[in-house]
Amino acid sequence: MGEDVERKIIKGLFTVPLKNIILAIVGLKGEAHGYEILKELEKLAIGLWKPSHSNLYTILNKMVDEGLLEPREEYRGRVRRVKYSLTEKGLDYLKTSNELALRVLYTSINYHEALKKKLEEMGERKVMDRETVIEYLGLLKKIRDILDEEIKTIEAELSAEN
Repeated sequence: MGEDVERKIIKGLFTVPLKNIILAIVGLKGEAHGYEILKELEKLAIGLWKPSHSNLYTILNKMVDEGLLEPREEYRGRVRRVKYSLTEKGLDYLKTSNELALRVLYTSINYHEALKKKLEEMGERKVMDRETVIEYLGLLKKIRDILDEEIKTIEAELSAEN
């Protein structure tokens, strides 16, 4: 598969949930300006895609208008920067989005595994290079650790209710 196809796939994965990703970036940082957000998006898209500056600022302005982000101007000499932070509405949106993302992730993993099995049955399994397999294994371990922690938290909450 060519890099152009991969770039289009990555772009599609990010352009739809871009609002949620921006909220997560700002929420984790506490406050961020557009360039910081742009660099984080580029990291998340493994360097294959990032929105244009004008597209990002259009989205940020829309999120301000929707009451999800609050802008704060700061100056370094004559350079003006706008830093964004979550509003209460933005935080509520992010919490709901995160809960839904976990449900979607579970469904996606099931589809991913079913598709992988189907491709193997068809003899179409793509062989990944060693570095990619190692990264994938690391990702799976991180997901497992996150899920194990979430299971402990939920079990503790359920035990406390009884």
